[in-house]
Amino acid sequence: MLTFPKAKINLGLEIVEKRPDGYHNLQTLFYPIPLTDVLEICSGVETFSFDGGDALSDCPVEQNLVVKAYRMMESQYGLPPVKIILRKHIPHGAGLGGGSSDAASTLVMLNELFHLNCSREELALMGARLGADVPCFLYDSPTYGEGIGDILTPFDSFSLKGYHLLLLLPDIYISTPEAYSGVCPMKPEVDLRERLNLPLKEWRGVVSNRFESSLFSRHPHLVEIKELLYRQGALYASMSGSGSAMYGIFDSEPDLSSFKTWRTFLMKL
Repeated sequence: MLTFPKAKINLGLEIVEKRPDGYHNLQTLFYPIPLTDVLEICSGVETFSFDGGDALSDCPVEQNLVVKAYRMMESQYGLPPVKIILRKHIPHGAGLGGGSSDAASTLVMLNELFHLNCSREELALMGARLGADVPCFLYDSPTYGEGIGDILTPFDSFSLKGYHLLLLLPDIYISTPEAYSGVCPMKPEVDLRERLNLPLKEWRGVVSNRFESSLFSRHPHLVEIKELLYRQGALYASMSGSGSAMYGIFDSEPDLSSFKTWRTFLMKL
């Protein structure tokens, strides 16, 4: 069985409050984009194996979220051994959710392959044990996230179809602890859902990623990228998740000559 786990971008990201358990409640819109990994799971083998390719050669096998997803279902449902092959194209540690998407796809594939008949809600509960944003990848559509990202509401009325997305990958690694260390939680005066319903051209300065306020001061290069995206005609530009990927949404295909400094992905939504 073969599938192509999608990346996501965050459209707006509010850090609402810090919880007693140390996590943070947030508000965001998870939007799937056509940048994918490749994941294959084969049954009918005698022993379990995982092939993550060169991109994952430094990661211990049992620490990979795909393997953790298999181990969880193996323990719960007595699954037989499988062979898993993963080829990474979604950049790691960029705020695009590649690892979480791979884990969600693993849960879905194992559910189908072994006829477990788990509902999406049951898969979401398992996914949340692997990572807060894993459940959102069970939906191949825009999904509004609350709580720690695990309280999900379909946002099907929203679409960026026809727009062009330019994704930029600066050579900056931002860990999740670094991202949250400078955040001041705050409940927004206007609900994010209300702001997302504004015309896209009105989002600038209104729909924001709360991580930017602290991370941009530490990494001023990210500010330059965002300003460049706007100068080149982006209707909206932002950092995705806790970074460091930056993106711009354009109504027509942008000229890439101004963005040669960075690794880029251009796609039509």
